[in-house]
Amino acid sequence: MDLGYKVISGGTDNHSMLIDLRSKNITGKLAENTLVKADITVNKNMVPFDDKSPFVTSGIRVGTPAMTSRGVKEKDCIKIVQLIDEVLINNENETKVAATKKKVNTMMEKFPLY
Repeated sequence: MDLGYKVISGGTDNHSMLIDLRSKNITGKLAENTLVKADITVNKNMVPFDDKSPFVTSGIRVGTPAMTSRGVKEKDCIKIVQLIDEVLINNENETKVAATKKKVNTMMEKFPLY
């Protein structure tokens, strides 16, 4: 939220966050597809009073179970948010998205899949 994203619930009430991207002028579909290029998995999702179709959406859903099952802690989530923001604000810059992907993969080496 400090980076200007609107979390629908106003905070993190549970393991899943719904983020409205309309203030960032990016669709959920574009966000999902661009984040995948950086090896960050989210899902496009409709938000309340969404003006986009279910195939495009105005939001994304971010879940924490995949992170916590790998041992990611709260302090690591701050870096993950920064990486997500880096990708979203540079969604048209393939070079920056690729550079962020390297950062993501380097970070996740500390948190192997079991």
